[in-house]
Amino acid sequence: MAKIAYFDCFSGCSGDMILGALLDAGLPLDTLQEGLKGLNIEGFKLTLEKVKRCSITASKFSVVLSESNHHHARTLTDILKIIKSSQLQENVKNVSSRIFQRLGEVEGKIHGVPPEEVHFHEIGAVDSIVDIVGTVFAFEFLGVHQFYSSSMPSGRGQVITQHGILPVPAPATLELLAMANAPISDPPDKSGKPGELVTPTGAALVTTLAQFGRPDMIVDKIGYGAGAREFEKWPNIMRIWLGDDKQKPGETDLILMETNIDDMNPQIYGYLMEKLFAEQATDAWLTPIQMKKNRPATMLSVIAPAHLEFKLTELLMKETTTLGIRVRPIFRHIAAREIVQVKSSLGRVRVKIKKFNNQLLDISPEYDDCRLIAIEKEIPLREVYRTVIEESKQSLNSTDSNVFQDNH
Repeated sequence: MAKIAYFDCFSGCSGDMILGALLDAGLPLDTLQEGLKGLNIEGFKLTLEKVKRCSITASKFSVVLSESNHHHARTLTDILKIIKSSQLQENVKNVSSRIFQRLGEVEGKIHGVPPEEVHFHEIGAVDSIVDIVGTVFAFEFLGVHQFYSSSMPSGRGQVITQHGILPVPAPATLELLAMANAPISDPPDKSGKPGELVTPTGAALVTTLAQFGRPDMIVDKIGYGAGAREFEKWPNIMRIWLGDDKQKPGETDLILMETNIDDMNPQIYGYLMEKLFAEQATDAWLTPIQMKKNRPATMLSVIAPAHLEFKLTELLMKETTTLGIRVRPIFRHIAAREIVQVKSSLGRVRVKIKKFNNQLLDISPEYDDCRLIAIEKEIPLREVYRTVIEESKQSLNSTDSNVFQDNH
């Protein structure tokens, strides 16, 4: 079943609240710290403490900066270079870059400059880079790739920024929410203390990752992330629900979208595939075909959740030369999948476990983890895979009574 995260933004959200909630839900702090070493930036440390907000216990996550890093301005180009040159997984790099790209477009629109020339102040500080990249890393580590969110509370009053006193929601936050057609609700208490509830970093993360609405899901874990301020009449927290899609294997509500194209620059297909997966398409592929007059062409096929039909139709109409798209409902039988971390003789490695009818069928090591081990230990990648599979099989079989069928 698909892993799902639901952002429950009763009192808004920020980058540190989201990471606090994920750590509260069980993400190990040392795992986050180890993952962020791939950024190759220094001058900060991570802290985590249990606090109470209106008698509710939550985790307060903070990025403590050295003096040299406080309010260090960076351009969008600077930030994207940091991410691109990092040792992070490719998907973490891509999603993190996409979030910052969206922020750059919003700030550029507000200030009337090209996105690449935008100077981020609060956003460009190390703590916000850590918040965004750390959140994307955390979800990748947890194997979560479907995201939903509640409405966003507007807050009220004003906020002090590098650009002076601004109305709440801050211009960048409001622009991000508008771009995503996000529902905006009143603050929990209209008569309460004024202030910002949704930060630009929080808005960028949620609007880039999530669709708005509460999913049908089986909740497995709940994490509470605390905001910095305390309110008298409500707890300044956000919750993250982690769980699985409620639908059973073989009952997944999917569609197959197909279109034949014979007049498009083939270089565009790579970009198109990135866009499709960024919009949560389940799968996509290209098939060479012949069309009328014996012209060579390409059939583009996309599998996606049914509720994304119109969103992906608009994307394909805008990004390709197609004049029509075939759509039909499908279903598929799905093996249960889970990502676990295994301690091997070569180091800790994440492996994907495949099960069907409660039987362990396959183990697939994560490529990025194996690649790093192969480079660090200077051994063939094939040998890393072989060792991890064999040792994972022994480790998992010692705690699982089912027989492992070796398909490798």
